[in-house]
Amino acid sequence: MTSISRAFVLGGILAAVPLWAVYAPIPEREQGKDFSVTAKAGVSYDSNLFGAASRGIGSTIFSFSPHLAYNASVTDQTFMAATYGLTLDKFDNRPGEKLLSSHEANLRLAHAFSKATTLDVNDMFMLSRNPESLLAGVPLNPDQSFSRNQLDARFDTPLAAKTSANIKARSVYYKYRNGALGRGLDRTENLYGLAGDYAILPEFKGVAEYRHQDVFYRKVGESKNKSSEFLMGGFEYAIARKLALNTRLGVEWRSRAAERGTSAPFAEFSAKYDYAEKSFLTGGFGYNLEETSDTQRFNDTKIKRAFVNVQHSVTALIVASASVSFEPSTLQGRRGISNVDERTVRTGGALSYLPSKNWTISGSADYDRTRSDEGTRNLSRKRVGLSASYSF
Repeated sequence: MTSISRAFVLGGILAAVPLWAVYAPIPEREQGKDFSVTAKAGVSYDSNLFGAASRGIGSTIFSFSPHLAYNASVTDQTFMAATYGLTLDKFDNRPGEKLLSSHEANLRLAHAFSKATTLDVNDMFMLSRNPESLLAGVPLNPDQSFSRNQLDARFDTPLAAKTSANIKARSVYYKYRNGALGRGLDRTENLYGLAGDYAILPEFKGVAEYRHQDVFYRKVGESKNKSSEFLMGGFEYAIARKLALNTRLGVEWRSRAAERGTSAPFAEFSAKYDYAEKSFLTGGFGYNLEETSDTQRFNDTKIKRAFVNVQHSVTALIVASASVSFEPSTLQGRRGISNVDERTVRTGGALSYLPSKNWTISGSADYDRTRSDEGTRNLSRKRVGLSASYSF
């Protein structure tokens, strides 16, 4: 995702919904038609293209992004959606290639066996040549591009009048274009879950959930592979139609292939408040274990993540949005290596003008900063951009 669009869409993506929500909304501009095309052009400036700790390389970037979307009901019970997006980025100051092409594709099938029993399968593929998230601590490398494929599946069914269950699975595959990065980071992450909920009230559900995760690295997996067991409980609370709350609290037990295992609290909390038409506030907090970009020295990262996003309809034609996230984390050192503490702050804002249902003109600014106990992992990155898109 480019800096031009991040601040504007974050509020919509990070809404308060349970993990792996079944029915993702169709974007407003795509509603009412099976096939739509969007063309977007923009110019932006990035102060630190490769995420260097010092002496970052900055560049102006000219972008063009066509996007195709197809949404249709295959039958009365089956829905299909398919999208494809191409992004061409032209850099005026970049070592190596100056014209990069990125691709995104998505295919989704949702089938309702009955009003309450549903199956949803969603596959998302990304080939990113100009990554939004850069690899911390990596020496200057003009090729941090990677491909990523994520397959999600979820099955929901009622068990009794107030009780229902769902089975879900996720598989994510990462492959880096650069051989040196790939040897350390190419991997597959598989996650499986089984959850049950009980409707204490029509708008309030208690939830119990079990998850299992496996992480398989393609190179030297015997020293980096790991598996985790999760046990958690929580609730889903829809207060009227304007406020929704979701919570999961529990424990993760992680086993590592060649290192000592560990355990950590697990937390997911999110909330969304629709306070006016096209205006909402979202926020949340999470605490879990994630993979790190330095697999030679560190096992993984214990990370806390808090975020707040707001989208506000200033007028019928102008929409403002802003986001901020705070991410304190601790890199878990391998045997004989000390842990490293880091603090990352990400902020963004955008102002969009929608003169018609087809046109959107946006200006945005983003600022990312990481402060680490290890200086080579520090980051300061500023981005500003202006774009216009047309849909038909």
